[in-house]
Amino acid sequence: MAAVLLFTLCAAVLLYILFGYPLLLAALARWHARPIRRRFEPRTVSVLMAVRNGERAIRAKLESILDLDYPRDRLEVLVVSDGSDDGTDEIVREFEPRGVRLVSIPRGGKAMALNAGMDKAGGEILLFTDVRQPLARDCLARLVACFGDPSVGVASGELMIRDGTTMEESNVGLYWRYEKWIRKNLSRVDSVPGATGCLYAMRRELARPMPPDTLLDDVFLPLAAFFQGYRIVLEDGANAFDAPASLRSEFPRKIRTQAGVFQTMRDYPALLSFSNRMLPHFLSHKFGRLLLPYLLIGMGLAAFWLPAPWRAPALAGQAALYGLSLADIWVPEGLWLKRLTSPLRTFVALVASALFAVSIVFVPASSLWKPAGKDAAPH
Repeated sequence: MAAVLLFTLCAAVLLYILFGYPLLLAALARWHARPIRRRFEPRTVSVLMAVRNGERAIRAKLESILDLDYPRDRLEVLVVSDGSDDGTDEIVREFEPRGVRLVSIPRGGKAMALNAGMDKAGGEILLFTDVRQPLARDCLARLVACFGDPSVGVASGELMIRDGTTMEESNVGLYWRYEKWIRKNLSRVDSVPGATGCLYAMRRELARPMPPDTLLDDVFLPLAAFFQGYRIVLEDGANAFDAPASLRSEFPRKIRTQAGVFQTMRDYPALLSFSNRMLPHFLSHKFGRLLLPYLLIGMGLAAFWLPAPWRAPALAGQAALYGLSLADIWVPEGLWLKRLTSPLRTFVALVASALFAVSIVFVPASSLWKPAGKDAAPH
């Protein structure tokens, strides 16, 4: 009886996290939406970009920033070089006549680099962006328009992933679209529990320095605004663009972001209190994702003690899930079986990241921030 109860409970919670909650959220967003009262005013904006060894992407990214459709006299661009030892600093200095400022600091990690940039920023609005993803020309104007609503403290852009050429890249992209659908609905209800790391803006007076070991600036800083009573909204017309990601690059990114959730609960214990107006959403979404591997483990263990005739199909289903996921490594691209094995492998790998996150959260943040490159992944 205990095995049946454990198996049923784990399965029910897993299905709720993956399917039930997103559907309930979509209904809530449809019937109880809280619209954003957009109104554009050309506020002063400080663009902050932390980079370590980004010489392959920095030139194109700066051109993208300087090409933004935004009044140039209202814009300052600060590039914080976190101990770069390639050609990053020299390339940035080439842009100094066009108004770009280089802030070079000893290597200390992304959080320390952004703290240094915020200390020197003079704009009313801070725009955070990463070195690799080019920006749509109208993205900044769209984000700034959100601050015409006095309840908005943070406006996040949307990352557009280009179509993948392999089944693996397509499935990683499918997961990202699923995640964006949830975020859009959260934004309609009230607030997203973070921002898109490569493109988000916030009111300068709401920002505060981050601890040096912060893994997720795009969660820590937005939550600083949220707990001061402001909304974190997703402006899905403000776009940045990125190449498709392989599971090889997505897996360590997910470990880092899942570890960052543990860390964020340490920094913001109010996330788990009734003072958090989005508590049911946080438990169902971010906290729920951390539970997924343990729910699968619970189902796997309970299956051995299920009574007949349920034991055999429960064990067979578990074996099929993990067996097909493992087999995907050897299934060639283009074979019909790949359409089954690839999404299962993606699911298992992304769920497993929460297990690794428990240990990696204790690793220094500087060891988790990868230099910019084609295999680096966005937050």
